[in-house]
Amino acid sequence: MKVAADGKKKFTILTTAPADPKNPTVTELEAGIDASCQVLDSDANWTNAASDTFNEKAACQKGNSQALGASNYDLALTFLREFDTAGGPDAELDAGYQAVKVKGTTTWVYLRESDKDSTEAWEATDEIYLGGEVVSDAPARVDQTGNIKRRVTFLPQTMIEGVAVASGV
Repeated sequence: MKVAADGKKKFTILTTAPADPKNPTVTELEAGIDASCQVLDSDANWTNAASDTFNEKAACQKGNSQALGASNYDLALTFLREFDTAGGPDAELDAGYQAVKVKGTTTWVYLRESDKDSTEAWEATDEIYLGGEVVSDAPARVDQTGNIKRRVTFLPQTMIEGVAVASGV
């Protein structure tokens, strides 16, 4: 069945590496920061980009023959800032941004995009669309119409694609 993408993206930020970053468990993901309601949906870039290529042809071939090289990713999220009544960042609602706001911060970010609502808990066998270890760049002040927001670009370090969530602790 086809599913509309509206409200179906779950972004989870871990500030501590999972025991196996390529196979995070339900327990590890549930202990992380659920940033789904803190990220601007229309501006989220969390996707594969064109892989590096190189020419690799046999001497007898005419024309180029290309081979695939390293994978590349386009990773950036715009965080909707949340403040408490005292004027400082809200400890819970601004937690995603607080975790990545310093340039050079290493976190582990995972995205589930499925028929489940973003507010539903992680479960074993949920598919992680894309995720892994990333390093944040300095936040950028973006279009200041509407809410206060900051865009953070991430540099992928170790990424996984299409991996099922592990059931262990």
